Amino acid sequence: MPRSDLTTALLRRVSRSFYLSVAVLPVSVRPTIGLAYLFARASDTIADTRLIDRTSRIGHLEALRAALSGGAISTGVRATAASQALPSERALLERLPDCLAAYRALPAADRTRVHAVLSTIIEGQIQDLRIFPGEDEGKLAALETREDLDRYTYLVAGCVGEFWTEVHVAHRPRLARWDLPRMRALGARFGKGLQLTNVLRDVPRDLRQGRCYLPRQDLARLGLEPRDLLDPGRAPAIRPLLVQWLNTALDHYDAAWQYTFAIPRREARMRLACAWPLLIGLRTLDLLAASPNWLDPATTLKVPRVRVYGLMAHSLGTVWSTRALGRQARRLRERIRL
Repeated sequence: MPRSDLTTALLRRVSRSFYLSVAVLPVSVRPTIGLAYLFARASDTIADTRLIDRTSRIGHLEALRAALSGGAISTGVRATAASQALPSERALLERLPDCLAAYRALPAADRTRVHAVLSTIIEGQIQDLRIFPGEDEGKLAALETREDLDRYTYLVAGCVGEFWTEVHVAHRPRLARWDLPRMRALGARFGKGLQLTNVLRDVPRDLRQGRCYLPRQDLARLGLEPRDLLDPGRAPAIRPLLVQWLNTALDHYDAAWQYTFAIPRREARMRLACAWPLLIGLRTLDLLAASPNWLDPATTLKVPRVRVYGLMAHSLGTVWSTRALGRQARRLRERIRL
């Protein structure tokens, strides 16, 4: 199978939504960004494989990082495929040697960029495994400070915004006049905003897996402990903290829209790939802000696929105009009642 076909096929299997964003990108950046995502998804799968003890998972992550520095995919990393319940994740881990071959076929500068972003992501995943020692609520642990949460969102997502920026500037001549340091900073906030959305949406599920990303110091100011959040009835008590973090996420989204509107209109593919996750993310924040029982693990805060496709279809008509795309974003933003 040609390497481009390999990347496309695996992306389609492991992430339908991100696959759409990658598929719409210009051909010049698609292989690099697609491969980086596949490696990040593989490392995340390894980190979440609960049938393997944490020490071994950390070792497998370090081995994957070493492979990107010039080694081979270790037997231990490949063996984690057998522990996967989802066929798509098992297939991804089984095809890692092919992904590594495609990575090594990239231009040297792109290999350096992929290696840098994956090293940062894996650092965040290893940190996660060390901070949260348990697999269920019996060993529930929490981040301590707001700075800890901000650093976590940078390590696993903010760095992706920087990587995305560097790859596009390197391959898209229309971006030659971009202020790279400024756009890298906006790109980092773009990624952090999306990851913070995931953190807030997934609080009930993460708690029952032993992880509380809401900082212990923030909870203490409300007279609460991480374990209190296991009771859905505590949702009103923690509402002030939710509102604070929703506002932080929205501030990041404002930076992300600055990033998107700075993309030349003729780079419509890049604009779409940036606008889609932001539009979906705003709709997710709306669901979260409106939910009276957001701490209940039985509550599903996910944008229906038909709504996702509707947002994407609408953006096809607005992407050419900063004013029109901005109106679409504002309408979603104004729905959110804090």
